[in-house]
Amino acid sequence: MADSTPESQTHPPSSDHPPTTASDKEDPLPPPAPVPESSVGVDQTQPPAETEKKEDPPTLASVLESEKEDPHPPPPPPAVEESEFPVATQKEVAAVVPEAEPPAAATVVVEKQEPLSPAELKETAEAEAKEKQVEKVLHEEHKLPPQSLVSFKEESNIVADLSDSERKALQELKQLVQEALNDNVFTSPQPQPQPKVEPKQQQDVSPAASSEPGSDTPAAAKTDPPGSEPTIEENPVKEAEEVAKESVKVAAFAEEVSIWGIPLLKDDRSDVILLKFLRARDFKVKDAFFMLKNTIRWRKEFGIDSLLDEDLGDDLEKVVFMHGFDREGHPVCYNVFGEFQNKELYQKTFSDEEKRSKFLRWRIQFLEKSIRKLDFSPGGISTIFQVNDLKNSPGPAKRELRIATNQALQLLQDNYPEFVAKQVFINVPWWYLAFYTMISPFLTQRTKSKFVFAGPAKSPDTLFKYISPEHVPIQYGGLSVDYCDCNPEFSISDPVTEVNVKPGTKQTVEIIIYEKCIIVWELRVVGWEVRYGAEFVPNAEDGYAIIIQKSAKIGPTDEPVVHNSFKVGELGKILLTIDNSTSKKKRLLYRFKIKSFSD
Repeated sequence: MADSTPESQTHPPSSDHPPTTASDKEDPLPPPAPVPESSVGVDQTQPPAETEKKEDPPTLASVLESEKEDPHPPPPPPAVEESEFPVATQKEVAAVVPEAEPPAAATVVVEKQEPLSPAELKETAEAEAKEKQVEKVLHEEHKLPPQSLVSFKEESNIVADLSDSERKALQELKQLVQEALNDNVFTSPQPQPQPKVEPKQQQDVSPAASSEPGSDTPAAAKTDPPGSEPTIEENPVKEAEEVAKESVKVAAFAEEVSIWGIPLLKDDRSDVILLKFLRARDFKVKDAFFMLKNTIRWRKEFGIDSLLDEDLGDDLEKVVFMHGFDREGHPVCYNVFGEFQNKELYQKTFSDEEKRSKFLRWRIQFLEKSIRKLDFSPGGISTIFQVNDLKNSPGPAKRELRIATNQALQLLQDNYPEFVAKQVFINVPWWYLAFYTMISPFLTQRTKSKFVFAGPAKSPDTLFKYISPEHVPIQYGGLSVDYCDCNPEFSISDPVTEVNVKPGTKQTVEIIIYEKCIIVWELRVVGWEVRYGAEFVPNAEDGYAIIIQKSAKIGPTDEPVVHNSFKVGELGKILLTIDNSTSKKKRLLYRFKIKSFSD
């Protein structure tokens, strides 16, 4: 089985498409900020204290009374967990992999690696020594923030999976919410604090002064004579009728409140929302109720319902956008802060208070639209995977950006609990260590456990740990482009094969074809700096190889994706060869389709 073609066999390819290009559009999502959108809360591995089980469940009256006494509930305690610095997964070499969706034609893929020649190995060793020196300097200058020790793992929203104490807290919160709905607590105006009455003034109030103005009966006449017992009229039937009428009246006028399009206490989706508030407050029922009540009032004051229909322009669609899903099914939001290097865009967005206010409304609108696409059923996906690209980010030195960021973070922290599954920071610059160190004490351990940091060299591998390459945009090392005509052959639903190419080796992918057809493929090596060639080798002994693409070195600044096609008129195999003479492991990504002649 030939692995290469003699240089004399230089027949032109049947078809050679230009490389595809990327565009970074889509529909945006949560917060664009150098500081992570932190979900308030703590880890669920620590159940509420045992002493809480002996307490009586809180009533609405007691909760509201405690709110008057202490209008600022204590912040949530810290949490546990971590985000381990990601490492690229290895893939077995010399594996035989059948094509994911072969049409009529049968194909087999064979991946082989072979060592380079002694001269190539010597060149590789010299280059490796130089690169190690460079990496040592870069490591010292661009030290990353410390990683957490345990990665955050989402808890189940299915009631049967909760612990006894968690189920009890959920039931108590539902009872408080039901009482609040019956009493119109969520929609009633915020009560104004009453001025305190001095004890001296209370002593001056005489019983006679308590008679109502305009009353025909003097106060003295309303008091029972000394020594006599007060008269109590009992009528159990009448009292029962009054209670029944009052219950019907309450039920008829109980308010209906929806949040993120989900009506409270109408179905099990409401449980998922209430669990977000409970987890954000360490399953402390009173604190969770306060947070929910304040969030509902803030949404009314901010005008969330009308905000959804506002036209706030599309200037920021490349700053924050949604694209694809992670390996667990979470929608992925990209926050690209380098876009604010554009001075015109920066001034248009942050130059004065009015523009910053519009930016804030745009971000909240974007987040609201994205949240309403989530699945709030107990087993559904109700959180978002966030990627924060810090390449060319203006950083915290920009005062206007810092003000807007702080405003947004405060709103997101107070009113959008537990909506982030993971926060991945890529292309992290050297200055971020100092910045992260500064804000770290203000973040809960639960929030920090969702963070993953990666420098420029490790960013693609970090993303691939959580997101399949067919879902990663081209500008971040993947093969995904927008849903447009720039890549009509492949879409986000076409799976990508990943292969690790070891340093100083040659990787050959053989696609064996058993039927006349047209084969289309696209391929990239992350970071390139390798040689790539493609050829067709027929099965017939008297046949000759056809060079589809002559082996040539492709650099990191060349087009990121190679797109080829070939019309197969006789049985044989396609050989795709990657020659990695560098001292670094490379990641090869490819996918192909078989089409009949009639297509």
